[in-house]
Order: sequence, then structure tokens, then C-alpha cells
Amino acid sequence: MLPLRRYITMEEVQKKRILSGIQPSGDLTLGSYLGAIKNWAALAEEYDCYYMLADMHTITVRQTPADLRRRTLTQLAAYIACGLDPEKNVLFIQSHVPAHAQLGWVLDCYTMFGELSRMTQFKDKSAKNADNINAGLFTYPALMAADILLYQVDLVPVGGDQKQHVEICRDIATRFNGIYGDVFKLPKPYIPKVGARVMSLTSPENKMSKSDKDQNGCVYMLERPEDILRKFKKAVTDSEACVRFDPAQKPGVSNLMQIYSVCTGKTFDAIETEFEGRGYGDFKSAVGEAVVETLRPIREETEHILADKAYLEGIYRTGAERAAYVAGKTLRKVYKKVGFVER
Repeated sequence: MLPLRRYITMEEVQKKRILSGIQPSGDLTLGSYLGAIKNWAALAEEYDCYYMLADMHTITVRQTPADLRRRTLTQLAAYIACGLDPEKNVLFIQSHVPAHAQLGWVLDCYTMFGELSRMTQFKDKSAKNADNINAGLFTYPALMAADILLYQVDLVPVGGDQKQHVEICRDIATRFNGIYGDVFKLPKPYIPKVGARVMSLTSPENKMSKSDKDQNGCVYMLERPEDILRKFKKAVTDSEACVRFDPAQKPGVSNLMQIYSVCTGKTFDAIETEFEGRGYGDFKSAVGEAVVETLRPIREETEHILADKAYLEGIYRTGAERAAYVAGKTLRKVYKKVGFVER
């Protein structure tokens, strides 16, 4: 007797979908690479990946238009240089897909004032930009929810400090689904175990940020090697002169160990053994050199890609078309559910 033939369903064939993005509000940092982009490149074989340049989110804070355009294209080139193959990943500029703004407005109407007022990023940015506390700064979580829900994603790669963004997205989607049925898939945060949060070199209690006032604390992906080495030589450690992983008691050293581990693939135990009996000077120089060599091919390839404007334009045009196709299907469903007349 022949065995029964089992047919594979579409659900089994279809990959789970991932979406993430970074604002081009400043140059990409080492933290952006080690905490996010480096991990993205490894996901394409297993997941259906969408990565955007979140330019619409940047204008909650005033931007110089020419700088924003330059950073957006540079960031796209850097994505590709970091290994995000445009054939395997959908790379697109947020403002090139109008459905983001369209769904953002609908979700504004299903997001509660109290939810928005509790968002940490609104409080932080309001404190830093007291002369420009605009409505977009307050309602950006609805646009962020639209970014995610448009693509019916399963997972959202985020840093450990950004889980709140996915949580409010799930709350908004649950509320909408409760009224209109099964419209949105509920996404889950995807947090890498290693390199998820790179801290400032000068204030290791704070996350490395492109908005850090002390630029010695932040290393940029496309920075010159000599500047990178100089910053690591100035990195904050402690008085113990012992390379040991202990985030609570030795935040500066532990941060450097994490960076070195991700750049070299060495375990914390191996790093402790390597620098046993050696001073922090040797350790900081070794970390700086590892970072330089990690970033060198990315910087060179980014410059090469930026020189070919036609190629880069082709990438973001194709990416926008692919993203708009998927986003459009979700938007049409939402518009029908809320009662808008079909065009």
C-alpha cells in the first residue's frame, strides 16, 4: 500500500515576516550596527524582511532638509554595505509609501490620549525640545504602529529599551481587531541576546546615541579609523584594572567587553583570560582596533555604493513598489472596515 501523500500548505511555505527601521536623524552609530543592523543581515534566509528608512519620524524634531536627504541615502547605502541584500530584503524609504501616513491617521483615532502621554520617548524628547512640543511628537506611536501593522509582521527587531513601542502597537491592534474582527496580526518584539544595547563610551549607564552631547561617547559607523581609536582610548573604565564582565559594578569595562565580543566572536571568559594581568590601555586599544576592522569594509562599500546614484535610486524605487504592494492590501482592508467608500 502506498503511503498517503501529504501536501504542504501555504502557511507552512510562507516565512514569518519581520519589519524594522532606523530614523535618518543622524549618522548611524556603532550601536546601530551591533545592536540592530548586524543582526538583520542574518535573518533573510529564515524570514521575509522589510527594513525602512524612517524619515517621517525624524521631522518631529526640526531637520535641515539637505542633511536629511543626505543621511537617508547614506543610511540606505550603509544598509546594503552591512549585508542587507536588496534581492532578499525589502529596503524602502518610509515617506515613499503613502499608506504609512494614511493608516497612521486612522490609528490616531483608535489610540487613547492616556496611552500616548505615558510613552517614555515623548517625555524624553519633550524635555530636550521644550520649544517644539508638536502634535507629531505626541502621536508618533500611532504612526509607528501603522509602520508595523501595514505589513502584517510577526516580529519586530528592537532594542531592549524599545519594547514599549511594540506593546502599544499590540494594544492599538487588539482594540481595532476587537471592533472590526481579525484585521491586524499582533506582532512580537524580537530582541537579540548579544549586542542588543551598546552603551556610551563616556557614560556607560546610558545607551550609545547619535544625539549624545559628548561626541566622545558615540562611535559612528562611517567614522575615520583614527577617530574611532581615539574615542576608545578615552573610554571610561574604573580603578580596579581588571577586565571582568560585571555590568552592575563595572559598566564601562562590561560595555567594552560586549563590543569586543560581538566584533571578534570571543566569549566573555576568553576575553577575561586574554587580558588577565594586562592594563586597561591594552584592552581599550584592542577593542578600538577590533571595531576599526569590523567597520572598515562597511565604510568602503558604503562610499562605493553612494558613488553609483542610479543603482541606489533603483534600489529605493523597487523597494517602495514592493512595500506599497503589501501595505496597500492592508490599507484597503482597513478603509473598508471603518466605512470609507472605495475609490
